[in-house]
Amino acid sequence: MIKNVYSFLIISGILACNAQNNSKPIMEEKTTFKYQLSDEEWKQKLSPEQYYVLRQQGTERPHTGKFNLHKEKGVYVCAGCGAELFTSDMKFDSHCGWPSFDKEIEGGKILKRLDKSYGMIRTEIICANCGGHLGHLFDDGPTETGMRYCVNSLSLDFKKKDN
Repeated sequence: MIKNVYSFLIISGILACNAQNNSKPIMEEKTTFKYQLSDEEWKQKLSPEQYYVLRQQGTERPHTGKFNLHKEKGVYVCAGCGAELFTSDMKFDSHCGWPSFDKEIEGGKILKRLDKSYGMIRTEIICANCGGHLGHLFDDGPTETGMRYCVNSLSLDFKKKDN
């Protein structure tokens, strides 16, 4: 009986996550990006840690990123290509250990892709300009958008706003 209940809960959770993620626009697997470099060029341009996150869909350890508790005013850009992704006004402290934003800069700067890695079903967020892995999108944000763009600091650079 317990095994059946446990199986039911797991299947229900998977179906709920799948339904949630299917409602979001998911990019085609064969997307061509404007900013393209060879694998060797990416390795020269990025630090080994940035390469791991941006090009190999890695994740930095929670509470270690330089932008997790960052409070300056400005624009967060893709560390791979410099495309503007988020403003400081979109950032909030989600206490999850990674920089979190409740929306993205308009204009299709971020693409979404279904991610089934590690036995989970999530929505991966990708730079639309270079295809760099940024993090994941969740619908558990505390603001009026209800969204939480959970982003690796290693995938970002920051342009301070001039006062």
